Amino acid sequence: MPNTHRLKPGKKVKLADISTRGKDFHKDRKAAEKEFEELKVELAKLQERLYAEAKQKVLVVLQAMDTGGKDSTIRNVFSGINPQGVQVKSFKEPTKEELAHDFLWRIHQAVPASGYIGVFNRSHYEDVIVVRVADIFPESVWRPRYELINQFEQLLASSGTRVLKFYLHISEDEQKKRLEERQEDPQKNWKFNPDDLAKRKEWKEYMEVYEDAFAHCTTDEAPWYIIPADQKWYRNLAIARVVVETLREMDPQWPKLPSAKLNERKLAK
Repeated sequence: MPNTHRLKPGKKVKLADISTRGKDFHKDRKAAEKEFEELKVELAKLQERLYAEAKQKVLVVLQAMDTGGKDSTIRNVFSGINPQGVQVKSFKEPTKEELAHDFLWRIHQAVPASGYIGVFNRSHYEDVIVVRVADIFPESVWRPRYELINQFEQLLASSGTRVLKFYLHISEDEQKKRLEERQEDPQKNWKFNPDDLAKRKEWKEYMEVYEDAFAHCTTDEAPWYIIPADQKWYRNLAIARVVVETLREMDPQWPKLPSAKLNERKLAK
């Protein structure tokens, strides 16, 4: 069900207690993949209506540890959709210009316009996660950002944006396996970054910081979902379920031809 992995506002999270195994939630991979393909067809149709209506928008936020599968999620879940209606933005280390503004400046410029699905590969949450683990800013700087993020996401929600935030939850063992694949597979060598090995040593710190972010920034308007991501086939299904169900609730409508235009057509006949 779409709400299986949704967090409740105000509830503390312990990631170690949440399974990373999709197999714990779905036993039949073949059936899961069949359902996923059906959801992709429906997603494409709903996205077309969203784009045509041009009144509402969706923002999908993807966060994960390295090798968590953000790129793969974007490639699989949103394939088959008209690319005109989907905007993907990857947030990397801030540029000099971005650092000269407040931390949400570059984020706000990338939020989707009416009719679009926006997908963030990493996001404003880097500014309460990486900056803490790397000790870039003192607590007096990063702690107030939780409330600023909540206010920002509330602003988006109040202007017709459905905000969906997904943490792709993988285990340390699965990350180790994927890093080794990047080293051994010539087609994946380009993805390997020695810094990823250094970050593995900080796994515990990252888990604690993510847990803090979830506890402070899970709201009814902008919920967090902890998606078991060790099995890619289940990760794709779980996210597709949430996105499709959200669009069903939004129920975008095909625009109707104005009555004046209809009269013109009748006269032309």
